[in-house]
Amino acid sequence: MKNNRQQSIDFLRGLVMVIMAIDHIRDLMLTSEISQEPTDLASTTPILFFTRWITHFCAPTFVFLSGVSAYLSSRKHHDWEATKQFLITRGLWLILLEFTIIGFGIWFDLQFRSFLFQVIACIGMGMILLAFVFKLSPKVLAIVSLVLIFGHNALGLVPAFENPALKFLWALFISPNLFPIGTDHMVMIMYPVLPWFGIMLAGFVVGRLYELEPIARKKNLTTLFIFTLIAFVVIRTINIYGDPRPWVVQANPFFTVLSFVNTTKYAPSLLFTLMTLSFALGILRLTDGMDNPLMRFFTVYGKVPLFYYLIHWYIIHSLTLIMVFMQGFTWESLEFGIFKFGRPATGSGVSLGGIYLVWIGVVLCLYPLCLWYGKYKALHPEKQWLRYL
Repeated sequence: MKNNRQQSIDFLRGLVMVIMAIDHIRDLMLTSEISQEPTDLASTTPILFFTRWITHFCAPTFVFLSGVSAYLSSRKHHDWEATKQFLITRGLWLILLEFTIIGFGIWFDLQFRSFLFQVIACIGMGMILLAFVFKLSPKVLAIVSLVLIFGHNALGLVPAFENPALKFLWALFISPNLFPIGTDHMVMIMYPVLPWFGIMLAGFVVGRLYELEPIARKKNLTTLFIFTLIAFVVIRTINIYGDPRPWVVQANPFFTVLSFVNTTKYAPSLLFTLMTLSFALGILRLTDGMDNPLMRFFTVYGKVPLFYYLIHWYIIHSLTLIMVFMQGFTWESLEFGIFKFGRPATGSGVSLGGIYLVWIGVVLCLYPLCLWYGKYKALHPEKQWLRYL
């Protein structure tokens, strides 16, 4: 029963990891990416908008499932102190990875001039916070999660801080911001901890459903899916609270729909969270108890998410440099520095159709690597360090 009940979790995690890769390939390789914002309705196209929008579901789903997995792991070992220590050390490890191996994979900059506090570091911080609260009652954790998710947008009314320390803490926990370090380095906090921690806590609470019998679990997942979807549609329709970017009627009805679903990720608004978690809950409900070749394919990636995440950056960035050299540029043409991937300022890149072809190739290339590592990890449970990768 354990494998069956958790296969839907691994499937969903693998699905969003695969979808995520297209966003990173677009970031590094798309011809227009240096200058065009895909969700700007004044300049985007439907396919470009969709290419970016569909990847919005990845980070919240991944964070949510981190909470679910943390709960299942805590119940598996029944050692509260060991669970606390694992959450803390795992969290610190993820933060270290974000600013070292992952950071280099993103920028290929030996001087490390760009520091991004993004999803991996945010999950790390969330795990550290979870280590100190996970023994609280499910009701208390659910209330804290709902307060963080539903109340986060109200903090937008708080005036901006002038004090540098307070400004940094506000960015770290509440709202994204940029912080220069001298003249040659920059820190960008893209994933403030508290709203994402609310999503992780929601996953931790929902993890309890995987101790129920299938019928009861499916019933609860259905209820949660319907609640989050209806809440998104109703609150978004009212258009008063829940997102700093209200939807606007467009000249083209289809673009009005795009405006309606164009919610804010940085930081995750209430409506962004409801929209994306409804997707996650719906997929978990739909695939609960299923077993087919498609699920097994995505499960290969979902069982080793961090391994996949680390390697995919290096493959994508290496392909980006190969692309640039094949297009006739030299090493002197490459631009490295603050938030620069190494691409020339103009003239490089591939079309959106090319992005999709590269995406398929990268995903298929990663399959045997993830399959091998997943089997190796399963065959060597005695190697505790494997839990960290």
